[in-house]
Amino acid sequence: MKFQALIATLALTIGAATFAQTTSTLPVAKDSTATPNLDKREAKQQKRIDQGVASGQLTAKEANRLDKREAKLAADEAAAKSDGKVTVAERKKLQREANRDSQAIHKQKHNKHTAAPAGATGN
Repeated sequence: MKFQALIATLALTIGAATFAQTTSTLPVAKDSTATPNLDKREAKQQKRIDQGVASGQLTAKEANRLDKREAKLAADEAAAKSDGKVTVAERKKLQREANRDSQAIHKQKHNKHTAAPAGATGN
């Protein structure tokens, strides 16, 4: 009798442990409209534009043009999220657009056009 009780207790303990492990490792539902990588890129690219203006690597016209590109990327992201799900194809399109914007920032910062660094005073 004690042997049967011991086996029953052991079976319940193993079953409970197995259940506890499987429920804790269930995948958490992701937000289907979340774009954390793109959000980080947008912030970094905006910082690069601001740094270019501050250092004089970007003229006001170049900075305005790049800011418009970043605004378009943000608008495209909002449009992709509007239906409640950002599909794989939409994510690829947004990444391609962010890549192009990044290349444009690099080209504009390293061309021959410069402006006076922000905070510089002319005598």
